[in-house]
Amino acid sequence: MNDLTTAKANRNNHLALLGIKAMVGIVVLILIALLGYILITGLPHVSWHFLTSASKEFGSGGGIANELFNSVYILIITLVISCPLALGAGIYLSEFAKPSWLTSTVRTMIEVLSSLPSIVIGLFGYLVLVIKFQFDFSILSGALAMMFVNIPLLTRNTEETLTAVPHSQREAGWALGLSKWRTITKIILPAAVPGLVTGVILSAGRIFGEAAALIFTAGQSTPVVSYSNWNPFNQTSFLNPMRPAETLAVHIWKLNTDGITPDADQISSGASAVLIVVILLIILLSRYLGNYCYRKMSGTK
Repeated sequence: MNDLTTAKANRNNHLALLGIKAMVGIVVLILIALLGYILITGLPHVSWHFLTSASKEFGSGGGIANELFNSVYILIITLVISCPLALGAGIYLSEFAKPSWLTSTVRTMIEVLSSLPSIVIGLFGYLVLVIKFQFDFSILSGALAMMFVNIPLLTRNTEETLTAVPHSQREAGWALGLSKWRTITKIILPAAVPGLVTGVILSAGRIFGEAAALIFTAGQSTPVVSYSNWNPFNQTSFLNPMRPAETLAVHIWKLNTDGITPDADQISSGASAVLIVVILLIILLSRYLGNYCYRKMSGTK
């Protein structure tokens, strides 16, 4: 009887394992097919000229230089604004906030904000930033809109990463006579660096590939700019944060909806391949830096 029960349990376990492997295989095949299609159709159109030349509204042979720079510029400004705010909020929720209805409400609001469709953030940014505060379609409007997307994600990541640090490390700091703040800054944060770095870089991948929120805030056009003009207050400077800035993701969307250039399909395919490659590199960089920081902090090789 026991042998029969054991055999039945092993058979069920084997069938369940096969089912799980089959589902994982299907997911992997879908991802490979999707990425393979984008890269195979797009990479042949990518060249140095394509990456370094400006786009064209009507003629063929345009590139994505301005759109690529705009994406990176908005990404940097967004991270500069959102990372300190999210780090402070995460530290407070993890280390200082006491269980109460207010803390629970704040966490619920963060969950709601992190799950909002980006198109809603874009419309909010359009009404508040573009129209109300009259920032117009600009890099600043886009970065502030992406800040609302990024802060809830980074806050959750910071809180979860700090909470995952063993409580014994806090007790060790207190036993040495360190204040709570010095324990956090000297012991807890260094131990949490790998998770924090990984979260920041992964959020950077989302910002870089975002389109919906930036259509209504950063705009769908890029004026002629000079990359030799380093004065951010000059209208023609590439560093001017108040100029419209079509990003790479928005450019792809625009080409596929109302692109009128003769080679719109080729440009869209090439830009999509570049976008995918950059996001994959960001993901690989996050894994590398996360593992590197963990080895440095833990002393392992």
